Amino acid sequence: MKITFPGGVAVNAEFDGFTVKSDQPVRAGGQGAEPSPFDLFLASLGTCAGFFALRFCQQRELSTAGLSLSLSIERDPEKKLPSKVQMIINLPDDFPDKYRSAIIRATDQCAVKRSIADPPEFEVITR
Repeated sequence: MKITFPGGVAVNAEFDGFTVKSDQPVRAGGQGAEPSPFDLFLASLGTCAGFFALRFCQQRELSTAGLSLSLSIERDPEKKLPSKVQMIINLPDDFPDKYRSAIIRATDQCAVKRSIADPPEFEVITR
């Protein structure tokens, strides 16, 4: 993954033929033209968990009409970082009760969430 700086305070990530663009909000000196890196982090968490919920339903041939996932973020006022992230799986009206706890367990397998729960070692170097 290559990180590039296209101008202003925008920062892009380039990998596998994709470019993920980020910017800062206007109040932080950016143009607000793209999501902030932290918003992309939260979107990564939500889309990863959402994928697991979606696949759970698809593999059991359950309806996904109305299925969605939302994140509720509580922040530590001093650190300005999340202190709690609640993932809310909004199930279809006809979702079978017998699968409620199973879809939670499946969604809990999100690799992004697991990486936060068991963080890697980070190292910053120069070349």
